[in-house]
Amino acid sequence: MHAFMQSLSFSFSITGPIFAVLALGVYLQRIGLINDNFIDVGSKLVFNVTLPALLFLSISQTHISDTANVPLVAFGLIATILVYLMLELLAAWLVPKREDRGVVVQGGFRSNMGIIGLAYCINAFGDAGLVAASLYLALVTILYNILAVITLNRSLNHSGGLAATFKGIVRNPLIISIVAALVVAGLEWELPELLIHSGGYFSQMTLPLALLCTGASLDFRALRADLSSAMVSALCKLLVVPLLLIAAGIVLGFRGLELGVLALMSSAPSAAASYIMVRAMGGNSALAANIIVLTTIGSLFTTSCLMMLLRSFALL
Repeated sequence: MHAFMQSLSFSFSITGPIFAVLALGVYLQRIGLINDNFIDVGSKLVFNVTLPALLFLSISQTHISDTANVPLVAFGLIATILVYLMLELLAAWLVPKREDRGVVVQGGFRSNMGIIGLAYCINAFGDAGLVAASLYLALVTILYNILAVITLNRSLNHSGGLAATFKGIVRNPLIISIVAALVVAGLEWELPELLIHSGGYFSQMTLPLALLCTGASLDFRALRADLSSAMVSALCKLLVVPLLLIAAGIVLGFRGLELGVLALMSSAPSAAASYIMVRAMGGNSALAANIIVLTTIGSLFTTSCLMMLLRSFALL
């Protein structure tokens, strides 16, 4: 019981502040301090400026040679593709509205690794967790964004087919910032202090602004209307996907820090950026926001239970 309470306390110390900012967004929208125009402008600012700045600064200052755990990264990339294909099949079967399927699929596979997942790893393993997670975060995040553009374009039936999908990928600010950061990190360039500090101001805006916009956009009537679709995505994100990845990782021989990073990254809630992308592409952003809230609340318990099980079987 004591171990469970410790694990629960650890998880809540990460997700508690996120709940608080989401709730503040709901409250500020209710009293009229945040309106639809603020949500639109704020979402575009996060997607095009602040989140790319956060990803660029965090990845560009890592040492690729120290973070290159090739088996773990390769497993993460292959597993993500397989999970994506599985979710596409499930969504076609379980989600009646075609235009909502991409939102459900994205919410099911796309973890909030850059914020919550990384915080989990640092709290659990310290600097070693940060080093092990950095390259995994960079490359899997690129794949997340590519697959998100593909599934949203498909379900929203955007014109242009493959050309539109390719254009969406190469113009995606998140992908551009990560690729640029990998080049800087690979060449071990020293960034100017001016760029680091000024970029740091933008990156520090990312989480509060993204969560305020997400909270303000919550429509609990939409949650009732889209509850089945939101629950499909949330259950996949919280249970199906982490359990499949952890089980496969154990079979392949991952243990200790590697297995812990895999478990924490895969059990993190749906990424806040998934809401931003859905809204920017004209999809059902209320459904995306509700998936984020359901998975963020649920992750408090599922992550704790998964880590407890792994520790009890001496796998960490």
